[in-house]
Amino acid sequence: MIATYRDEGVVLKTVKLGEADRIVTILTRSNGKVRAVAKGVRRTKSRFGARLEPFMRADLLLAQGHSLDVVSQAASIAAYADPICADYDLYSNGGVMLESADKLVSTEHEPACAQYLLLIAALNALASGLHGPRLISASYLMRALALAGWRPRFDSCIVCSRPVGQADLNFFSVPGGGAVCQADHTPESVRVTPAVLAQLEALTEGDWASLANGPLDPLTDRLVEKWGEYYLERPIRSLRLLHSAL
Repeated sequence: MIATYRDEGVVLKTVKLGEADRIVTILTRSNGKVRAVAKGVRRTKSRFGARLEPFMRADLLLAQGHSLDVVSQAASIAAYADPICADYDLYSNGGVMLESADKLVSTEHEPACAQYLLLIAALNALASGLHGPRLISASYLMRALALAGWRPRFDSCIVCSRPVGQADLNFFSVPGGGAVCQADHTPESVRVTPAVLAQLEALTEGDWASLANGPLDPLTDRLVEKWGEYYLERPIRSLRLLHSAL
């Protein structure tokens, strides 16, 4: 007898399989990342319809397989795809989030509930227009990496450990893991203003009251990209495409 399980999840990406099927990559609430076959989903009369497209959140019944699971049922919970796919800016920033989630949760069937909850909150904010699209995707990336253990240090120098007030934290080191003081800055560190450090910290903490004061500083934006790519150990193609279009 084939074992089945029920879970909810967000579709991260899809790949064509054969003439009518797709392999669907889903970040689920209880089972982490799952790759499953959605049979017949590309047919016009597919019973799944658009419920297994990127940005869709669905209640799923899946059957365990040898290499890939199989989607048996899918019912829509939230159609984030409708508003996101209708707007290029939303779609571009949403793509950054889905790609980052896929790269960050690398092991299949390993629970990642906190990452799932963060992703659906960010997608809901994006689809609802709660904040600027780039602010949402940048904050999502910094917070997702912080959840995974890569949280920058902002309150003291990463070299000498002197806190704010005792040292001028005028530099930021991505490889080093955070702010660096004037006296001990390392060769790879980047000179930053207090405003840039404050934006980076607000993004990491999800401090929307502080972020509402204005758009991202271009240097903040570049440091978010560098932080993501350094700790994910691979390029974020969606983010590079987004920056190339600016």
